[in-house]
Amino acid sequence: MQKFDKVASIREALAVVRSQGKSVGLVPTMGALHDGHLSLIRKALEQNDVVVVSVFVNPIQFNNKEDLAKYPRTVDADMALIENLQKSEFDGAKKELFVLVPSVEEMYPEPVKEVYHFGALEEVMEGPQRPGHFSGVAVVVRRLFDIAEPQRAYFGEKDYQQLAIIRNLIEQIKYPIEIVACPIVRADDGLALSSRNMRLSPAARAIAPAINDTLQQAAEMAECEDVDDVKEWVMGTLSSFHEVNEEQCPDGLKFEPEYFEVVNAKTLQPIENWEDAGGDGAVGCIAVWLDGVRLIDVVKF
Repeated sequence: MQKFDKVASIREALAVVRSQGKSVGLVPTMGALHDGHLSLIRKALEQNDVVVVSVFVNPIQFNNKEDLAKYPRTVDADMALIENLQKSEFDGAKKELFVLVPSVEEMYPEPVKEVYHFGALEEVMEGPQRPGHFSGVAVVVRRLFDIAEPQRAYFGEKDYQQLAIIRNLIEQIKYPIEIVACPIVRADDGLALSSRNMRLSPAARAIAPAINDTLQQAAEMAECEDVDDVKEWVMGTLSSFHEVNEEQCPDGLKFEPEYFEVVNAKTLQPIENWEDAGGDGAVGCIAVWLDGVRLIDVVKF
């Protein structure tokens, strides 16, 4: 494993790699790594000769300064996790792993002027809640594409809308990069793994699995209930969780659902009837505030 903090240095190393005909995979992250991230890195190492992992908290995708300030930063622990993964599972496999840990100034030496638009894909769910977020994501991802020039890039399905945005970005910029979607990784109790989970208090962490529990029940309801009824039930169940489970919710702890949308799995447009999803299928996407932390999750119908 090699660590780089300069864009020029990693470009030089990758130029050598490409001259040898080796394939390159990219795993963009904002650090605070967990088993979900490691699953992406593992998949990338299986499919490529060289894997570039970026660890960079991208300021231009945050529209909330407090959220940016509180985002976990654990670079030393991240490096140890990556190194342990390579040694334990890929030692002797002739795989190379480059970790890019740049400063903001290194990634953005000049003021950012690029703005990306994604039409209907960004007009739902996260888009209205986080203005400018997806343009900021696109800017940093394109820069990472330009730096790594990968054959493949790896993203998790938990950020389902982001995944659709990245695929659209590839169409816009016409880069020959395969976007590899990787399944959500969950804790034993069902909570979707997220770097933000470490900000939850013990009491909040104990009830957080109710998000996935509710989504799984919603998937079962979908077999016999209308879309609107499922949506209303999910929002109501989480909003009233603290009333039904008072002992588990001390000091006013409660879920505050921001949205739950049932959308076409490809277009991300809300559907009114299950038939509207057609051959693409339907997914339910949710954002919930708990203990001052914003959590997202996805269920497939």
